[in-house]
Amino acid sequence: MRLIHSGKVRDVYEDRGDLILVASDRVSVFDVILPTPIPDKGKVLTRLSLWWFERLADVVPNHVISATDVPEEFAGRAVRCRRLRMIPVECIARGYLAGSGLKEYERDGSISGVPLPAGLVEGSRLPEPIFTPTTKAPLGTHDEFVTFEQVVAQEGAEVAQELRRLTLEIYRRGAAIAAERGIIVADTKLEFGWSEDGVLTLGDELLTSDSSRFWPAEDWRPGGPQFAFDKQYLRDWALSTGWDKTEPAPEVPPEIVEITRDRYIEAYERITGEKW
Repeated sequence: MRLIHSGKVRDVYEDRGDLILVASDRVSVFDVILPTPIPDKGKVLTRLSLWWFERLADVVPNHVISATDVPEEFAGRAVRCRRLRMIPVECIARGYLAGSGLKEYERDGSISGVPLPAGLVEGSRLPEPIFTPTTKAPLGTHDEFVTFEQVVAQEGAEVAQELRRLTLEIYRRGAAIAAERGIIVADTKLEFGWSEDGVLTLGDELLTSDSSRFWPAEDWRPGGPQFAFDKQYLRDWALSTGWDKTEPAPEVPPEIVEITRDRYIEAYERITGEKW
């Protein structure tokens, strides 16, 4: 195997013409990698992604070849994948107002150029899910909102429309499944690429606690921060330290690591119905 890319969370190897995508226990907040890993995080994300890929395979082809035909040292946290020519757009669907989308709305009354009604607050459910793409920033820099029209200019109208359609359909399907299990999917980030035979294909991860905001439905209260089964807890902790969102990030205390790990696992168990 040959390491060809090391990202914020995942390492990518080349093996027998395929790619081996390895989910580490690293965690990033505000596009900066924290120095402290979260034990089992990579395995939780891998297993949850595979669960979703299987259930949403009828919506769009995905890059998964095998979760078992991987090097032994990466067992449980790696997936053998098809090579894709990735589209340099982070495809984000939002059903609720939170995070950077909230800040954009408070400033402009819109997100990625999509106008929203006045009077929404943190945690508000949007009238309907919206497509709010961002740039795919290099390591150490920040993603920026772009409009649908900018995606059209970059990728062409037909591709942009299909990216929007697929992103919203995956979000709606995933959110409906999660809702049956008492989980609100506030938003999610997807990545797409082109397979060798020219098919638009879903890559990276799918509906995990790193790529989505998961809230317990029973605790949802618009008007402030929500209890999070995702890395929002780490984001909030990091900000509480006075950190300025630039490197180096602060070390994470053991008790914060444990709470974060427990939340990742609870999200997995509630969504899949499987015991970790």
